[in-house]
Amino acid sequence: MTTQDFTTTFLVNKTPEEIYNAINNPLAWWSTEIEGNTNRVNDVFDYHFEDIHKCKVKVLELVPNKKVVWQILENDFNFTQDKTEWVNTTIVFDISKQGDKTQLTFTHIGLVPEYECYEACNQGWTHYIQSSLKKYITSGEGEPNKTGAPQTETEKKLKESGVI
Repeated sequence: MTTQDFTTTFLVNKTPEEIYNAINNPLAWWSTEIEGNTNRVNDVFDYHFEDIHKCKVKVLELVPNKKVVWQILENDFNFTQDKTEWVNTTIVFDISKQGDKTQLTFTHIGLVPEYECYEACNQGWTHYIQSSLKKYITSGEGEPNKTGAPQTETEKKLKESGVI
């Protein structure tokens, strides 16, 4: 059976260590408003973007230069009926060498097309992984969101419509 969990992959001319270190600094590529530590097993941190999305994340696994695993402990979307769609889902960052390049495979286990948030979350993760994290890894400058500075089309539309 084929999994339908959200996944996206990219290759860069950087070392596994550089990618691993970048992943563990989500303030630089996901949100400048993350609160809590993000770089030790059992760390718990809070993510939020205005009132659109809030979640509590636990660092489950850190394998230096190979893997980072997070678990969503709590979640709240302001644009879905089921506010908890991400609860108990797992986010996995797999790092591997591919010839002279390094590959990052991001999988959000449990984020599936049946979720009401899937379109917005697909767009969000695609931006934050394929654009923001990748830019942070390759140039040192990511595109994290922050209050008043939406980064994805969904964030911008919800802000313009007054939902947030």
